[in-house]
Amino acid sequence: MSESLRNLRGVTLRQLRTFHAVARLRSFTAAARELHITQPAVSMQVRELEELVGGALYERVGRRVHLTAAGEELAACAAGMLNLLGDTEARLAALTGQGGGVLKLGAISTAAYFAPALVAAFRARQPALALQFKVGNREDIQRRLAANEFDLAIMGRPPAGVATVATRFADHPLVVVAAPDHPLAGVERVPFARLAGEHFLVREPGSGTRAALEEVFAAHGLALASSLEMSSDETLKQAVMAGLGLAFISRHAIGLELATGRLAQLAIDGLPLLRAWYVVHLAAKRLTPLAAGFRDFLLTEGPVALDAAVNRGA
Repeated sequence: MSESLRNLRGVTLRQLRTFHAVARLRSFTAAARELHITQPAVSMQVRELEELVGGALYERVGRRVHLTAAGEELAACAAGMLNLLGDTEARLAALTGQGGGVLKLGAISTAAYFAPALVAAFRARQPALALQFKVGNREDIQRRLAANEFDLAIMGRPPAGVATVATRFADHPLVVVAAPDHPLAGVERVPFARLAGEHFLVREPGSGTRAALEEVFAAHGLALASSLEMSSDETLKQAVMAGLGLAFISRHAIGLELATGRLAQLAIDGLPLLRAWYVVHLAAKRLTPLAAGFRDFLLTEGPVALDAAVNRGA
């Protein structure tokens, strides 16, 4: 065994936590702020790690910290070890009857319209529950899930290229919406082919709703008209209300706008398109009792709780 590998056995959890913060935030200042220590203390911890590794872990370009290849490798190791430590802590708390714990939950942005209500319904039975909740687009949530940053993730499609367990827990209807004064608003029956000439507003590439829209147009042998790309469902809704075009969107994201008459759901032949909501975790992950309990809650009571959340929003 090389001397450098023997030295690496002397790494401390404090050093790993410090370097993990620097690697994640790409800033010594931000890491010091998050860890509630001084910036010189952060620099010292990273310098000691570099001495153990026997090489540079980062380089600065302007104010930004960029990891070296060794830094990337150590950052991945630190993330895995800290996640494993957190999972073990939660299991020990359950075994010793301390209860509570932290649920690390991720959700694609569309699910953010109802996921907090699902957690609230579950928390009524687990008052000591603490929550770390991250929302992002599909690409971001899939990347974080693969990095083991979540216990569970709520997604519209199981991720590709990652070994996961994905279980359907509720229906997910997708609909076409327009501004209330659009010529198709209020029409009782609109042939799908009528949409071929309409201008659509779409989410970014990789979005589940965008993929579903492209698939359904292709299934009807139609080409999607020129479109404007939006980065979030909120921006998408605002653009439709402003009269910039139609949108294909989750019915679960528009309850309030439909109830207040700010958007109109079009009666299109063959729609709503029924998809599903999935609760997903890494195949190799050992779920904590808390995460397993929330997953079971979604599978048994998720549809009712989701409908209640959407109707409450309306």
